[in-house]
Amino acid sequence: MIEIRPANSGRDKHIFLTFPWRIYRDDPLWVPPILSERIKATDPKTGAFFKSGYADFFIAWKDGQPAGTICCSHEIGGDPTECSIGFFECIDDYTVAEAMFKHAESWARGHELMMVCGTYNLDREDARGILVEGYDRPPVVLCGHNPPYYGGFFERFRFGKRHDDGLAYAAKLDPNNPKIQRLYRLAEVVRKRKNFTIRTVNMNDLNDELERVLLLQNRALEHLDGYVPYTLEAISAMMLPLKDLADPDLVLFVEADGKSVGWFPAIQNLNEILIHLNGLRYPWDYVRALRYKNLKPKCLSVKSVAVLPEYWDTGAAILLFAEMAQRAIAKGYEWADLSLTGEDNPDTYDLAHHMGAEVYKRYRFYKKRILL
Repeated sequence: MIEIRPANSGRDKHIFLTFPWRIYRDDPLWVPPILSERIKATDPKTGAFFKSGYADFFIAWKDGQPAGTICCSHEIGGDPTECSIGFFECIDDYTVAEAMFKHAESWARGHELMMVCGTYNLDREDARGILVEGYDRPPVVLCGHNPPYYGGFFERFRFGKRHDDGLAYAAKLDPNNPKIQRLYRLAEVVRKRKNFTIRTVNMNDLNDELERVLLLQNRALEHLDGYVPYTLEAISAMMLPLKDLADPDLVLFVEADGKSVGWFPAIQNLNEILIHLNGLRYPWDYVRALRYKNLKPKCLSVKSVAVLPEYWDTGAAILLFAEMAQRAIAKGYEWADLSLTGEDNPDTYDLAHHMGAEVYKRYRFYKKRILL
């Protein structure tokens, strides 16, 4: 017997948040989330999402044992018809997934929403999408990991693709790589022909920088099918937690005549450390963390490439890529991750291949229309 029940009590919320440990206990590629951060993000009193949205959390029970989890949410100011689903975890049993999907449809109808989409864990940048290709290495920071059977569950329930897949690229940061050298030469041509300047983020002016990022992200991505504009709250929720971890030298803006026309942020791949810490779930995990506090990640993860449309064919993006590569190599990073970028984003595709990058993971976003 399968029941879907809300995770309202403290005990049930704990079961909800720790359920992934049951799914991935034997998976060496899984990077456990920091449990205290998950608790904060899913608490309506402290979670940034709840400033502009609402959500409910559910556990699937089979024969009295937890067998799956799902969150149903709606972001006010986003797509007015959309119910987002996230925190989807499930044992290898389609009947459990089916029961959770049906419950999500019922929840959507109850809130007069006509589309179920996912996966999104409240924060649209947190492990979004279902991994459908690339199970040979751990995910980088802010990217997800799941068993291969998850995608099959969505497709069996007749979810369709919401839009093109999200791709993660990997590029070796080798100064002797002919493609990196060619990128530097292209950037030099752009410098001579265009009046662009590169600057780093101003950490003493974060409020204005966030406003610039909001404009750049929305203008650069608004052409994508089904794109939902960022709000300032969403940008702040994405960026502010990283401000103490980011290296300002690796958060770049390109300017034309004193105006920011593009940005290119990168952060060290903290998952290389977090994979060892068990989500800091138990007190002894903090002791274990001391062993890894000085570990230098080998990967630098680039989370956005946003250039205003009127500057797409000017070489501004080439300057950003070349500057980032040069700085990352100087700091000792061995490879760069670019994630996630859509298949329908030709600029990122072209520039990634200029660096010799290859797709190493693919994430899928699903949607299903329902009748009210």
